[in-house]
Amino acid sequence: MTPDTLDRFCDPLGEALHQLRMSGVFYCQSALTAPWGAHLPAMPGCLLIHLVTRGRCWLSTDSGEAGGRWLQAGDFALVPHGLGHSIQSDPQTATPDLFELPRELVSDRFEILRSGGGGEATQMVCAAVQLDHPVAPQLLSSLPPVICIEAAGLTPDDWLPSLLRLMADEARQMRAGGEAVITRLADILVIQAIRHWVQHDATAQSGWLGALKDKRIGRAMAMIHRDPSRDWSVASLAQASSMSRSAFAQRFTALVGVPAMEYLTRWRMNLAQAWLSQGLNMAEVAARTGYQSDVAFARAFKRVQGATPGSLRLHARHAEAGNSA
Repeated sequence: MTPDTLDRFCDPLGEALHQLRMSGVFYCQSALTAPWGAHLPAMPGCLLIHLVTRGRCWLSTDSGEAGGRWLQAGDFALVPHGLGHSIQSDPQTATPDLFELPRELVSDRFEILRSGGGGEATQMVCAAVQLDHPVAPQLLSSLPPVICIEAAGLTPDDWLPSLLRLMADEARQMRAGGEAVITRLADILVIQAIRHWVQHDATAQSGWLGALKDKRIGRAMAMIHRDPSRDWSVASLAQASSMSRSAFAQRFTALVGVPAMEYLTRWRMNLAQAWLSQGLNMAEVAARTGYQSDVAFARAFKRVQGATPGSLRLHARHAEAGNSA
């Protein structure tokens, strides 16, 4: 992959979003009538989705950092850090724990919630998903406590109204295969919502996300992401970015927050952690991350991740055995 090819075909931010791999933890279709309320406990490692298909609801996080806000029909909210939060028919309504409310289990990943006092109706599709790619922690750390996209601020030609209508129709009708359709639509919805926030929110113009959008530094980051086993150096990355070595090093650190070689090592070790957890042996992971020996790889892994590769694989085997028991 040459710099010229990257210029023509590479969108570093788009590639980072494309690499997200989501696994559905749970999806819930809710039919609610005022007064109603529910509290969702913190779910570390999960991203929570709320789509209002009819009526409205009040959403507030436990931390209070984002404040409360109304979500109207067609609005969509992400709670990307798994924070505990509440959804209510109004801010004064009681919020019992979501898992204490009666729910109809449709499958091992889909349920229907019916709750409330018989008043004004609200319908929602909610989901909790996990992001599996090593890019996920880096991306999520850049996101605010809540991302809210209001339907009123979008034109009919925007992607969201059509996508939300399709998702709402599937949730209402639950035809054969509807669960699979909703699962895939939720994946697309998350990526598109993050993209929308990146494009329209000023806070997304700095840090890791801002660096990906920088024409030269983003190009270098994309090359690292695409080919982590290559013997990269500051000089080779600077050359690929059409910059002098000193200018590249200074700009990379200023935008990304760490020097280029440190970023390369962290990226490799995040990939290594994912691959080891999937059962790959250390020699194969070492080769995939550009290390000529297992010893050099293990030393770098422990320095960055705080544990040895062997202990991580042992933990993954124990966890897998516990899940299958």
